[in-house]
Amino acid sequence: MRHIPVVRRRRLGEELKRLRRKAGLTSGQTARLLGWHQSKVSRIETGVSGVKGEDLAVLLDALGLTDPQARSLLSALAGRGADGRGWWEAYGGAIPPRYRDFISLESQASTARTLETSVVPGLLQTREYARAVTRAALEGVPAAAVDALTEVRLARQAVLRTTTPLRLHAVLDEAVLRREVGGPGVMREQLRRLSELARLPQVCLQVLPFTVGGYVGLAGPFVIFSFPNINDLDLVVLDHLTNSLYLERREELEAYGAAFRTMCAHALSTDDSLDLVADIRDGIRDSA
Repeated sequence: MRHIPVVRRRRLGEELKRLRRKAGLTSGQTARLLGWHQSKVSRIETGVSGVKGEDLAVLLDALGLTDPQARSLLSALAGRGADGRGWWEAYGGAIPPRYRDFISLESQASTARTLETSVVPGLLQTREYARAVTRAALEGVPAAAVDALTEVRLARQAVLRTTTPLRLHAVLDEAVLRREVGGPGVMREQLRRLSELARLPQVCLQVLPFTVGGYVGLAGPFVIFSFPNINDLDLVVLDHLTNSLYLERREELEAYGAAFRTMCAHALSTDDSLDLVADIRDGIRDSA
């Protein structure tokens, strides 16, 4: 069985444990129903091991889960898409494991709430801006790798254009709009693109102006993913230069959710945010 990222195995295991308890079964009773060893149920529920597609199907039947959307989500968490693969797997070693994990979660999420303090969110970047960000963040990386990672960044944006698109609520520090990544021309086009995408019904954009001063999220960016039908699968991702940290405990989720709501309350309205984006874009001048 192919590798399934640890964070997805853990989230799947937690939900399967919740469903088992809701069904009034112990892990031993579940194992006997299926003809499994109890240790197999325990390994799946703790995320120590993944679960084959056919095993997941009979397990969900035993637990009484009939909702097709919920079953589909759990199948996706088990790494079982429509063709058994995620599009990102075609990029192989060009994508670090943690980044593959992030992309897989993003592709399954129904909502993403994100704070960005330095750069435009990846889902809203233009090609040239994405290339400039990648070059700056990974100085010294071969051009071919930069090209591959740029293509991955652009491919991720398909989640905003599906039949049931990801709902993205992005809060940006004003510094994101004023930092001329890639030069004046690249930045003007990026801000134009940002204004265009912010008018999509599935995208909400707010800007935290400098006049707010210090705020609760100033320490760094984060993303909160929510998933369809199963609220307990919410997840916070903290992005670092070489790694990502996943937060799953209820108190952590509540703290970040409260922080995001506070920032939204202090940020400009969506209309005022778009006005600020346009003003900054119009004020960008080419270098002499």
